[in-house]
Amino acid sequence: MQFVIPIIFIAVLACAAFKKVNVFSSFSRGAGEAVKFVMGLIPLLACTFIMCELFERSHLSDAMSKALSPVFSVLGVPSELSKLILIKPFSGSGSLAYLTQIISEHGADSYIARCACVLYGSSETVFYISVVYFAKCEKKRRPLAIAIILFATFISTIVACLLCRIM
Repeated sequence: MQFVIPIIFIAVLACAAFKKVNVFSSFSRGAGEAVKFVMGLIPLLACTFIMCELFERSHLSDAMSKALSPVFSVLGVPSELSKLILIKPFSGSGSLAYLTQIISEHGADSYIARCACVLYGSSETVFYISVVYFAKCEKKRRPLAIAIILFATFISTIVACLLCRIM
């Protein structure tokens, strides 16, 4: 496995030499475009990080967690996971801290901890990823895409907890 990257690198260089491509010039041009992309991405990421921090510091996450706990319970999702479900789309490190707290409170082999681990491992930081994916898109359809992703995450949460209950 340690030779995969060097083999790919050598294969790309061989193809470039075969097609008579100036590798250094192409690499420099690509690196320049990457720097422009990153510079355009920084303001979007800053907005996302600020939004995440405001969501947590304003205690909106706590209020929403308490409000949604009964809904999650009816759907078979333990109410203790409501804050994890709400934090994960915003912050990977924040949700990891909450996952650690759930495991320490309920035990690693508990149903709640199993559900929390499956939820943590199978969901993504939606808002951060959407910023990176949509930064260069011409058509900005972020709201629809984010709504679809959040709905899919919600459905997968219900199914994951159902599977954890069965297993």
